[in-house]
Amino acid sequence: MRQTFSKAKGLQVQTWLNTDNRILLSDLHGKVIVVVAFQMLCPGCVSYALPQAKKVSTLFRREDVVVLGLHTVFEHHEANSKQTLEAFLHENRITFPVGIDMPADDNSRFPKTMKTYHMEGTPTLLLIDKKGNLRKQKLGHLDDVVLGAEIMSLMLESEEQPTEQEG
Repeated sequence: MRQTFSKAKGLQVQTWLNTDNRILLSDLHGKVIVVVAFQMLCPGCVSYALPQAKKVSTLFRREDVVVLGLHTVFEHHEANSKQTLEAFLHENRITFPVGIDMPADDNSRFPKTMKTYHMEGTPTLLLIDKKGNLRKQKLGHLDDVVLGAEIMSLMLESEEQPTEQEG
């Protein structure tokens, strides 16, 4: 029986850092996408999620796996400026693209992508397959070995869906 997965929703980003280009998930078809939603003032993000994302971005070929950061601020808004984030990325040697989540229109504290994905906090990991399907969403830390295995599994999946055989 064929499994069905839902298409990943687009990231609603006001500005991208560490890249000159606007990034759309649809432009990354054929690659596994790892999105790490974080806040620079989040201890779990700084200690676990961002170092892990840096490892993934250096250990996997960019032709196969794309790592994206999503700075999604839902508290301490005044301390999380673009300039502060740029300095944070530089000091922590984070070179993969990082988008700044679009603020909410309705004066809620949760930014748009965070609300779209019903994220409960940070860090949150989104794992998207080569066809653009959301395959995992995880709040908190995922063990390095588990994440590596899941990425490899998605890399090895065929782009073509196998057809069901009658038997």
